[in-house]
Amino acid sequence: MKRKATAVWNGTIKEGKGTLSTESGVLKDSQYSFKSRFESGTGTNPEELVAAAHAGCFSMQLSAFLTEENFDPEKIETECHITLENGAVTKSHLILNARVANIEQGKFDALVKKAKENCPISKLLKTDISVETTLNS
Repeated sequence: MKRKATAVWNGTIKEGKGTLSTESGVLKDSQYSFKSRFESGTGTNPEELVAAAHAGCFSMQLSAFLTEENFDPEKIETECHITLENGAVTKSHLILNARVANIEQGKFDALVKKAKENCPISKLLKTDISVETTLNS
């Protein structure tokens, strides 16, 4: 499987602007700029998209591992905070709130750790990844 996205940038780093589009059309000419990346301007930025990708990937991976162990994940909600420091992504912090019936905390924690280590975006990032969890049974 291959997926693609396109970025178009026009102008200098501070005064320029760009657009991002995805093959699926979910993003179509979505604006990004220096201000949306490093200040509080309108539009998206690469780190926000990485955060969305990591949260989505981790949630799906955890669901798969729970299902393999015969648990029924009712809801997995993951928020991701990406830290950009000195020109590098240095941290990805996942905040997980899950509703899974009939699972013990220890088993849940083991599957969360396994998902953190095995989701494809975690493998791609190769950075400090932390997870904060809340389990609702």
